[in-house]
Amino acid sequence: RRAGQVPAILYGGGQEPQPLVLNHLDVLNQLKNEAVYSHILTLHLGDRSESVVLRDLQRHPFKPTILHIDFLRVSADRELRVHVPLHFLNEETARGVKQQGGIVSRALIDLEVVCLPKNLPEFIEVDIAELGIGDALHLSQISLPAGVELATQVEAGSEQDAVVVSIHHAKGGEEEPGADAAATPET
Repeated sequence: RRAGQVPAILYGGGQEPQPLVLNHLDVLNQLKNEAVYSHILTLHLGDRSESVVLRDLQRHPFKPTILHIDFLRVSADRELRVHVPLHFLNEETARGVKQQGGIVSRALIDLEVVCLPKNLPEFIEVDIAELGIGDALHLSQISLPAGVELATQVEAGSEQDAVVVSIHHAKGGEEEPGADAAATPET
């Protein structure tokens, strides 16, 4: 680490784990790209290449330093279980924001999905244009790309059907009915 290197491990795919050493600056530059976290990556190891996904990343608590990286080998015929980031569309123009003055509240920023490597999306789009104040989108309402499933089966209205995003009133933006009458003295 003092020499500007990051220890890493490559495992899975029915092969022995292989320790790796990566250049810290190269790793930091690659991690600036969101796709690194949910894409099939190619690791060049001497004269061969391995298809992998980033499985775990350990960062220093307050320094911009990567402490350790875990990579999982990928096989084209074996399903992956990975977290894919959510991209929220129409946040500024959503009905509850633009017309009603609400605020978007993101409850989840990624989803754990299961799919074959060829179907792995870089991100999942969530369109909130039609949400009004008090409305929410749940896991069961998210449209997933073909060949991609949620890691946990979710039925609409069930306990596992978590809120993904909602729109609510801004603090102090909504007054109680009759509040004006109580605050204004009669003469």
